[in-house]
Amino acid sequence: MAGWIFVLTLVAALVAVHRPVGDHMYRVVTGTRHSAAERGIYRAVGVDAAAGQSWGVYARSVLAFSAVSVLFLHLLLRVQDKLWLALGMSPVESHIAWNTAVSFVTNTNWQAYSGESTMGHLAQMAGLAVQNFVSAAVGIAVAVALIRGFAARRASTLGNFWVDLTRIVLRILLPVAALAALVLMIGGVVQNLSGGTDVTTLTGGAQHITGGPVASQEAIKLLGTNGGGFYNANSAHPFENPTTWTNWFQMFLILLIPFSLPRVFGRMVGQNRQGYAIVAVMAILALGSVAFTVAFETHGAGTVPQAVGAAMEGKETRYGVTNSAVFAAVTTLTSTGAVNSFHDSYTALGGMMPLVNMMLGEVAPGGAGSGLYGLLILAVITVFVAGLMVGRTPEYLGKKIGAREMKLASLYFLVTPILVLAGTAAAFATGNNATALNSGPHGLSEVLYAFTSAANNNGSAFAGITVNTPWWDIALGLAMLLGRFLPLILVLALAGSLARQQPVPASEGTLPTHQPLFVGMVAGVTVVLVALTFLPALALGPLAEGLS
Repeated sequence: MAGWIFVLTLVAALVAVHRPVGDHMYRVVTGTRHSAAERGIYRAVGVDAAAGQSWGVYARSVLAFSAVSVLFLHLLLRVQDKLWLALGMSPVESHIAWNTAVSFVTNTNWQAYSGESTMGHLAQMAGLAVQNFVSAAVGIAVAVALIRGFAARRASTLGNFWVDLTRIVLRILLPVAALAALVLMIGGVVQNLSGGTDVTTLTGGAQHITGGPVASQEAIKLLGTNGGGFYNANSAHPFENPTTWTNWFQMFLILLIPFSLPRVFGRMVGQNRQGYAIVAVMAILALGSVAFTVAFETHGAGTVPQAVGAAMEGKETRYGVTNSAVFAAVTTLTSTGAVNSFHDSYTALGGMMPLVNMMLGEVAPGGAGSGLYGLLILAVITVFVAGLMVGRTPEYLGKKIGAREMKLASLYFLVTPILVLAGTAAAFATGNNATALNSGPHGLSEVLYAFTSAANNNGSAFAGITVNTPWWDIALGLAMLLGRFLPLILVLALAGSLARQQPVPASEGTLPTHQPLFVGMVAGVTVVLVALTFLPALALGPLAEGLS
């Protein structure tokens, strides 16, 4: 009962904030007035805020900004020992610095290192936390650009990336993150610049406990669906996530922006009911995932789980099974990747659910921005399938879905499976799967999870596998780069194609895209695409382990 209350109150809170938060974001991305701080940033960067950008220019701006970010963060980590607040930390090894820089710039936050023993405070604040803000803003900006493509009438521009980036950071992410950090501090999350404290444990041993600016980084890590923890134990660490109510609040922060963005979509296209249809698809898939994950963990197969009534291995006792399982579902349904339990210790089918969540494309509700544009592309594929059934050219929101649009949408959903399956095969072909602590189906699951997490820009770890080797850091870094920017370019190309069209009026043959039938079709297409693509890999890994 406590678990159900936990979930229901979370749902109620998200319903309550959907409209006000969505309306605020709508005003931010559609407003025409600029603050003094924003105008100062435009002048410093050399940007004409009134100039629109074509999809190609918008994409090049995203890529240029991200490339500079990777180079800056990599350099910062390599020279951190010479900087203020280094705490005596050594320069980060080159292959780990590369992997970390790519990880945080792509909104993945995969961590092949232990934060408290690798990063100084300045590297955490000026490097990792800053990228938490701007990488989330990039995802939201691209989602807004796609919405503009649907809403436009014979337009050649999609807005201005630099304006979108600046406004989203200053008006959305920064204020909410500051407030969230205060709430987390009240809950007991650490916030200081301490180099650490030496303490004597209950058994008489000595331990050095690292302090730091944890609450401020934790807030944007969650709000921006980033997920990289200040400590190696991430949200299982009591300094990051002390109590049950902070655990609830962390999940609320993770889901806040992704579940509110469909409101922005509905308002920008002039039909709020279209936004409600999209958020309904997200809710159906999310609630289904949560239900299955909790069920598998509370009724896990095996002598010990059945004897005690649940699978408690790898979970914090202060959260319990239900709160841990819900967190696992939330963090993989989004692109957050934060963890408050050990996914490698989950039951076979319980551990499969985070995998499936990521394989769905993280669209329920997905990452900040990336979940919305992924689900809108699924909606495009759905209307195309419906059009084939009735023998007419499909259309969505008055825009014809022709050969060019379908090629872009299809390529979008081919990128991630290719990266995941090819990467997993490469690990086994080169013998690098030997770093997994298990063999057989569970060992395959560990390798498959690593590439699924990287290519989907999730960042959560199944654990049970050593990935801080040069091969793994380079391979997963490439998966993160390609998994982030190839789909992003395809989304912007689709937005540009849609923006150039003149909307056609709805007719008797137009599929209503705001009704329950369409909601069910989009959810069904999402599940079928995953089943057809990843079922063989799942059958060799978690399904084989579960059936045995």
